[in-house]
Amino acid sequence: MVKKRTAVLLVILAMIIGGGAMLALTNYPIFASSGASSSASASTGLSRVDMNKLNAAVKLIEDNYYKEVDHEKLVTGAINGIVGSLEDPYSAYMPAEQASEFNESIQGSFTGIGAEVELKNEQVTVISPIKGSPAEKAGVQAKDVLLSVDGESLAGLDLQTAVSKIRGPKGSKVTVMIKRPGTQDPIKFEITRSDIKLETVNARMEDGGIGIIEVTQFSTNTGERFKEELSKLEQKGMEGLVIDLRSNPGGLLDVVVDMSKEFVPKGSIIVQEEERGVARKVFRSSGTAKLKDYPVTVLINGGSASASEIMAGALQESAGAKLLGENSFGKGTVQTSVPNELGKGTLLKLTIAKWLTPDAEWIHEKGIKPDEKVSQPDYFTVAPINKEKTWKSDMNNESIKSAQVMLSGLGYDTKRKDGYFDAETKKQVQAFQQAQKMTVSGMIDEKTAVALEAATLEAITDPANDTQLNRAIKELKQGTLAPASNS
Repeated sequence: MVKKRTAVLLVILAMIIGGGAMLALTNYPIFASSGASSSASASTGLSRVDMNKLNAAVKLIEDNYYKEVDHEKLVTGAINGIVGSLEDPYSAYMPAEQASEFNESIQGSFTGIGAEVELKNEQVTVISPIKGSPAEKAGVQAKDVLLSVDGESLAGLDLQTAVSKIRGPKGSKVTVMIKRPGTQDPIKFEITRSDIKLETVNARMEDGGIGIIEVTQFSTNTGERFKEELSKLEQKGMEGLVIDLRSNPGGLLDVVVDMSKEFVPKGSIIVQEEERGVARKVFRSSGTAKLKDYPVTVLINGGSASASEIMAGALQESAGAKLLGENSFGKGTVQTSVPNELGKGTLLKLTIAKWLTPDAEWIHEKGIKPDEKVSQPDYFTVAPINKEKTWKSDMNNESIKSAQVMLSGLGYDTKRKDGYFDAETKKQVQAFQQAQKMTVSGMIDEKTAVALEAATLEAITDPANDTQLNRAIKELKQGTLAPASNS
C-alpha cells in the first residue's frame, strides 16, 4: 500500500551551507500536495522477516555493545542507511531539528556561511556559494569539496551531519579545508558566519535601455518579485534584457515554471517531467500568445543549477533567448519533501522524477552549454594564498601561483602564472607593496597576502570587470541580438 505523500515537487536544491552561521538546508518550502503519486508501484514495505532482522540487529547492539547506545540514534542511522542505499545525493532524511532548520531557510533568511552543497561520490561538494555571502567573499567555488570543519573530517558523514558541523552562532568563525579540482594542496578558508538574507531578485536599467534582472535563488516569493521588476523595466521602455542566473543553485519547480511563462509563448513547452512508470508530464506555458518584442540574454555558469537550468533551457529552446557564459552545473532531477511521516517534525526528501528540457534533453551531470562561451578573468576563481608561510624567491607553490594570478589581474604583470617565484614576480610584489604603502620586501608574507586578496575581491565586485555581463550588455546595445521570431 502506498502511503499518502503530503508534499510538493521541487527542483532539488541539495543543502545550503548556511551562509555565515550554519549549513541550512536548501531553500524550498514544505507544503501540502495531493495524495500518492500515480507512478509509485504497490509495495508492502518491510516483510515480517525484514522487521525481525532489524529488530534483532538493534537488540543485539543494545544488549551487547561495549558501551551504552542511544536508541534514537540507532533508528536514525537505520533510516539514513536505507536512504543512503539509493546512492542519490539528493534524497535525504532529516530528523526534527534539521528539518526545522530547513523550514526556516525557506522563509528567506538563515544564518550560516552561504553555500549550497550536495553529497557527491561520498564527498560534501559545493553546488554554488550564495551571491554576496561570506562563502562567496572568502572564495568558495562551485565543485569545491569540503574536507574538514574546524579540524574535524567530514569523510564518511551523511550530508545532514556534515551540514550541522558548519552551523554556529552569527559572528563566530569556522575553518573549512577544501579540495579544489585542479589544485594539489587543500585550501584553508576561515569564514565568519552571518545572517543570510535572501533578497532573490535585483534589477536595474543600464544606459541604452538594457535591463538587468539578477535572480539568486527560486524561493517562495521570487516569482512575484521577478514580475514586479520586469514590469517596471518594461514600463521604462526596456529595449533588451539580461537575466542573470549565475551561481543560482535552483529552487522551486512551480516558481520557475511560473516565471518562465513571462517569456515562453502560450502553449509552448517549459519543462518535461518523467516519473517511474508514468507517461511523461509536459508543463506548457499559459502566458502571453507571443514572444517579447525585445531580445533576451540569459547568463549562466558552473553554479547555475536545477531550477536555473530549467529556466535557461526553457528560454533558450522555447523563447529564442541566447545563453551566454559557461556550462551550467547539471542537475536534472526533481524531489518531493515528505514531512512527519517518519516521526513528528521529521522530513524525508526523495527524488521522484527527472526533468527534461523542452526539446527532451536530460542535462543531468552534463549541464547546459551556452550559445556563446564567455569566461570571467582568471582571478575571479583564484584560490586563496596560504598565509601560514612567507613566500619568496626560488620557491614554487600553488599559493605563489595564486598570487601571480592576483597580481596580474590587478595590473602587476608577473609574466608567469605557474607558481615559480622568479625575479619578475618579486619585482611585481614590490610594486604592489609600494602602492599599498606597505614594507617593500618583495616577499609575500601574511600582511601582503591579505592585502592582495582584499584588492582582488574589490576587483571582482567591480561591475566594470564582469566580462560576461558586459559582453551581454554590449551585444544587446549593438543590436546583434534581435528579438526571437514567433514563427
